[in-house]
Amino acid sequence: MRFILRLFGWAFAAGTILFVIGVAGAAGVIWHYSKDLPDSAQLRNYEPPVMSRVHAGDGSLIAEFARERRLYLPIQAVPKLIIDAFLSAEDKNFYKHFGVDPEGLARAAIANFRNRGSGRRPQGASTITQQVAKNFLVGSEQSIERKIREALIALRIESTYSKDKILELYLNEIYLGAPAPGQGSYGVAAAALNYFGKSVHELNAQEAAYLAALPKAPTDLHPFRNRERAIERRNYVLDRMAENGFLKRADADAAKKQPLGVNPRTVSPNQIAAGYFAEEIRRELQDRYGEKKLLEGGLSVRATVDPKMQLMARKALVDGLVRFDEARGWRGAIQKIDAASREWGLALGELPVLGDVKPWRLAVVLDVAGDSARVGLQPIREASGLLRPERETATLGPEGIKWTRRTRVSQAVSAGDVVYVEPIDGKPGQVRLRQMPEVNGAITVMDPFSGRVLAMVGGFSHDQSEFNRATQALRQPGSSFKPFVYATALDNGYTPSSIVLDAPIEVDQGGGLGMWTPSNYDGKFTGPRTLRYGIQFSKNLMTVRLAKDVGMPLIAEYARRFGIYDDMLPVLSMSLGAGETTVMRMTAAYSMLANGGKRIRPTLIDRIQDRWGATIYKHDQRVCEGCEADKWANQREPRLVDNREQVLDPLTAYQMVSMLEGVVNAGTATVVKSVGKPLAGKTGTTNDAKDVWFVGFSPDLAVGVYMGFDKPKSLGNSATAGQYAAPIFRDFMQVALKDKPATPFRVPPGIKLIRVDPRSGMRAGGEGGILEAFKPGTAPPDSYSVIGASDGSGGAMSVAPAGGRSVGSGTGGLY
Repeated sequence: MRFILRLFGWAFAAGTILFVIGVAGAAGVIWHYSKDLPDSAQLRNYEPPVMSRVHAGDGSLIAEFARERRLYLPIQAVPKLIIDAFLSAEDKNFYKHFGVDPEGLARAAIANFRNRGSGRRPQGASTITQQVAKNFLVGSEQSIERKIREALIALRIESTYSKDKILELYLNEIYLGAPAPGQGSYGVAAAALNYFGKSVHELNAQEAAYLAALPKAPTDLHPFRNRERAIERRNYVLDRMAENGFLKRADADAAKKQPLGVNPRTVSPNQIAAGYFAEEIRRELQDRYGEKKLLEGGLSVRATVDPKMQLMARKALVDGLVRFDEARGWRGAIQKIDAASREWGLALGELPVLGDVKPWRLAVVLDVAGDSARVGLQPIREASGLLRPERETATLGPEGIKWTRRTRVSQAVSAGDVVYVEPIDGKPGQVRLRQMPEVNGAITVMDPFSGRVLAMVGGFSHDQSEFNRATQALRQPGSSFKPFVYATALDNGYTPSSIVLDAPIEVDQGGGLGMWTPSNYDGKFTGPRTLRYGIQFSKNLMTVRLAKDVGMPLIAEYARRFGIYDDMLPVLSMSLGAGETTVMRMTAAYSMLANGGKRIRPTLIDRIQDRWGATIYKHDQRVCEGCEADKWANQREPRLVDNREQVLDPLTAYQMVSMLEGVVNAGTATVVKSVGKPLAGKTGTTNDAKDVWFVGFSPDLAVGVYMGFDKPKSLGNSATAGQYAAPIFRDFMQVALKDKPATPFRVPPGIKLIRVDPRSGMRAGGEGGILEAFKPGTAPPDSYSVIGASDGSGGAMSVAPAGGRSVGSGTGGLY
């Protein structure tokens, strides 16, 4: 008995010593791994990377910028169904344990012991808190040391934060895979959109269960590549939800019978058409806030783009470029592949294709028989990134090659040719041959009163070239600059009836550069003519004489005011548009003519909000007086104060608008007249027709169009802006103004409309002549001075109605 007691004492002592040693050892391990643990308090101010999103004026999404596609949801906004699904899949005791789950550890140990040697993946026992510790603070290295550190940090996190805060961090941080290329999803909100095209609040039980199944192995549970495995795991989560009382068993069983239902988001037509617009916004955001804020800051951007107008603008530009290109004939196939192979669909499917040229499709000519060819269409790639297995064919007949200048289909294509085709409307199964135009261009559409860019297309295809010809291409505007020479004159004493000599002129360039002898486009000259005639028919000789009389330094100042050039060289050749500028700048400058001479700042962005919804930028800088009142107390109504700078006299602006209406109605842009609405604008064709422009406006819409080769070369010996650029403007305005009333241009107070002789500029008798706009204190003259018809002493030649001449000493055209 004594021996037994002694043995018991020794055992107790040994046990006590071992316990103490164990506690000391555990304390030592905890101290060792705790001494350099990251501070869990940093989670308090954690701002996860959240993608920035750009929405159009109608609210539709046009772009997302992110390193990790994440939308952040506070826990209060996460539906209970989502929480139930994730707790069932990942940590059913989350709201009961203290960061580490002993029950889960025991369960995992037993399961792993039973599955030893089976080849199954070992079952983990990490709690949601431990996963937060791993994702945020510890890292994912597979080691015992990392698991100990993870558990220790989990305990700290649990003592510092509420369960809801921990769950919020987890549901917004986890990676949930990519249902389609480029759709990597971080957090439940982004995953719901990418997998199902829904918000988290719209998900049903089987959809929520599938998302909850993903954190363990998002790649292995891909909805298309591993569908059966994905369904199996989803059903496991549904069973756990039923066992935990989150779902009725009958509802869980019904949900298990449903397909996955994954339908990845596809690129919308708005995103396709707005490639240049979105990229320009990306550049501006990066310049303004930096790359980190752009890709991780969760900015919400309201763009100025009107999606319907953007599609109209893109179609008008593309049609114009294709029209020019096809008039020069067929250049041949893109490349050759083996069309005889049964696998032509796979070979064609692997070729790169432009995604923003729909409805064009890549095709291969399978065979040519008689006067038609059978073509195989490139398989459509699903949102999942996989090719559809079916092979589509179509017929290319004589109608589809009319523009190619070939009489038979066999002369245009042969078997194996890879080409672009487009379906023919109203003729199912038939296609038209297409080719990528070599020429390029741009179109910009702007609200002339606010500077909001409603549409912008910087080239034929953004997928082909991201270079934005609306904002980045510096090209000579040619004669489209002339209105600002004439506006300078009108703002400084000249009238639309002022007479300028249209005759040969030589200008000494000085510095040993010799004489400059400009000429009119048609090589002809017409003698003394009014300013209206000069702008209406784009007379170079008249413009140079007018610029010489007004003075190039003054014209350079007006060009700066209008934002066309920052610092224009004050030489006479610049009066003909020899300097380089952009379509965006020219459209904004014309907008200032249309809006009565008010300065505008072109913008693609209305407003920017940060991740918390606070507005950090807005374009509209007007002051609203009385808008801050708490309640109505018989005060004056709120009013917006227009604080924009006046860059041109409103009366001068209207005179210019009236003259530019003449360009459309009876000048170099009569092709635009068919729109049937009041329009004004100016053509611009540069030397050797390397660039053609048309910039114009209605009372409420300004549009700039440019066409040219990226590597400047002539568009053709007889090419003109009226032939190529103006029709693009016309096509756009026809659809943009289709349902709008024919609103005339607004005549500002003070303008007098007087009927004049269009040839002499003097008052017309009876009902003849044209209505011309005059400012107060001016009127059609009884005699006029011909600018440029100098007597050699620097004066201007006066001409009386009877035709007699007398030499005067006026400054030319001042009344």
